[in-house]
Amino acid sequence: MPNFARIQIAFKNVYVRILTAVLLGILTGWAIYKADIPQDTAPVVHSQNIAEITQLAAQKDRLDYLLVAKPLSDSPRYVYKFKDAPQLHVVKVPSTSHLSLEREVLLKNAIPYSIAKDDFLNTHKAVMEEEGEGFASNAIEFLKRHALDLTVLVAILYFMKFGIPGMNGGAQMIAPDKLKGSMDDLIGMEDIKQEVLHLEDMIRNRDLYQEHNIDKPFNVMLTGPAGTGKTKLVGYLAKRLNIPLIQASGSALESGYVGGGSKALNALYRKACAKGKCIIFLDEGQSLFMPRGRSEKKWEDDTANTLLGLLDGVKSDKGQGVIWVIASNFDDASTEMDEAMLRRFSVKINFRLPNKNERRELLKSFLAKKKDGLVDWNNLDLDQVAEITQNLSPALLETVVERASMLSIQEKAIIDTDLLFRAYERATIGLTDRATTAEKHKQRERIAVHELGHFFMQIDPYLRAGMSLAEVKEKSHLLKISTEAVSKIGALGYVLQSGEDMSLRTLEELERDVVGLYGGVAAEELFYGARGISVGSQNDIEKITKMLNLMVGRLSMYSRAKIDYSQLGNDASGEHTLRQVEEKSDELYSYTLDAIRDYRDVIVAIKDTLLDQYVLSKDAVFALLEEHHDALQAGLAHQRHANLKLCAEEAVA
Repeated sequence: MPNFARIQIAFKNVYVRILTAVLLGILTGWAIYKADIPQDTAPVVHSQNIAEITQLAAQKDRLDYLLVAKPLSDSPRYVYKFKDAPQLHVVKVPSTSHLSLEREVLLKNAIPYSIAKDDFLNTHKAVMEEEGEGFASNAIEFLKRHALDLTVLVAILYFMKFGIPGMNGGAQMIAPDKLKGSMDDLIGMEDIKQEVLHLEDMIRNRDLYQEHNIDKPFNVMLTGPAGTGKTKLVGYLAKRLNIPLIQASGSALESGYVGGGSKALNALYRKACAKGKCIIFLDEGQSLFMPRGRSEKKWEDDTANTLLGLLDGVKSDKGQGVIWVIASNFDDASTEMDEAMLRRFSVKINFRLPNKNERRELLKSFLAKKKDGLVDWNNLDLDQVAEITQNLSPALLETVVERASMLSIQEKAIIDTDLLFRAYERATIGLTDRATTAEKHKQRERIAVHELGHFFMQIDPYLRAGMSLAEVKEKSHLLKISTEAVSKIGALGYVLQSGEDMSLRTLEELERDVVGLYGGVAAEELFYGARGISVGSQNDIEKITKMLNLMVGRLSMYSRAKIDYSQLGNDASGEHTLRQVEEKSDELYSYTLDAIRDYRDVIVAIKDTLLDQYVLSKDAVFALLEEHHDALQAGLAHQRHANLKLCAEEAVA
């Protein structure tokens, strides 16, 4: 018999033995409780007939004794016994009748009586009971006396059987017929779907893989950004395989009890083994992949150690039908992970963000689910919307569409391109507010100058290359320039622009990004002087510092020695990096300050329109550039820095 089966049987035997012992203990306690109190065996006859008391006057010669029990209670009892009869008679009377009976019957007829003492009542328990309720009342009294003891025993048995509440990671078992959706709901991602279909084939044709001596469990590791469909895909897989899914949160396994995570994992495993074939899905499981031994507290690794043993599938043959799927937002390429844990996963599927075509199809799919007439398909440019939503996950794209629906309901408008743009802005930037800056004319003017400085330094390379405004507009990622306040990011204005799908940036592109970020502070210095620069540039400078540290310290882009100085960990490398970062910062900022001077007149001309309208769209900005085309060309004609080249170009030369 497998070891795990023996453990289960042993556990059940122990549980039965403990339960039997508790029941025997209760019965024994009851017996002792009853044995401690002497019991009178005389039969008791209960009555509520007051006439029996009045008739005692004629029978007082036969009377052995008469007692009044609890005379001050709401229901006093008259207890009497005849000399020639074995039974006790108990007559229950109302408290209002007791005084009359005592005065008119007992005292008037000189019937001897006394008050029943506690000793008598303790040995004659039936006197104070109603007919037929003796055992029940005794049982209730016993339970009251031992309520705490019994509660503790029941709690111990419950925890032994089911574990401490909160120690199961919030697990829930979902039957395959309760799982919604299908693989077709995952728009695009064909490469990922093929990996999942391959996994399905591996599970269905286990015997074929065993012929190749592949007999390990098909443990699966899903990695990738949040909102890319990892959880949904696991549900689709379970539905296709027609097996139940046990879903739990990896981060919630730890309950605060030492060993809580291990107990929760074992509970999940037992539940899955009982089903034969089952998927255990641990979402947000990145903490389980962290290297062990980082803490002196050895028990902190118990959960990971338990998972390692369960992933091997060596505890029981029944575990062969269990498929472990653990999802993480990190992967071993970007985060240090435990090597032993990674080796347990024969299948690794890395999710990614959708590309432009996939974003377009996702948006189309989400919008198509709405009723007819709610979407203006004729005025909907999904390519343009897909262009501005770079680096958004499917979940965030769905949020944008939901936000568009909310705006549509509020404004009683049909969803079109403009509404989706505003929904994107609301979902990514947040709520904007004009009232915050409405009366702050000087601050709004500074904001306008700052944001226009960003814009002009972003299109500066294209203008200096001699491109027409139409060509520059095509290449520009600008969506709008705004002087409205944004509480979410604590800004009094912003430039909204789309990103780029390309994640690999060259030195030249990184330098252009730095110059674009420097455009705001350079414009402030141009208009207000070096001592007039505001703290509004803080966020820009933080981003620039990180980028320059990456370019200089991590990638050695300005050095023939291609090393990562951050790995050296000594003061010399830190000083070297700091010196080069300062030099490149000074060089790029000086370039930006010289370049922004060529756009001074155009900035002045556009600034007033921006202040008046608060927001300028991309079309509006380039329309104004067309109007001030001569001023723009005059500024560029100076060619003050025609010979200024970025360091990357000098290196190539």
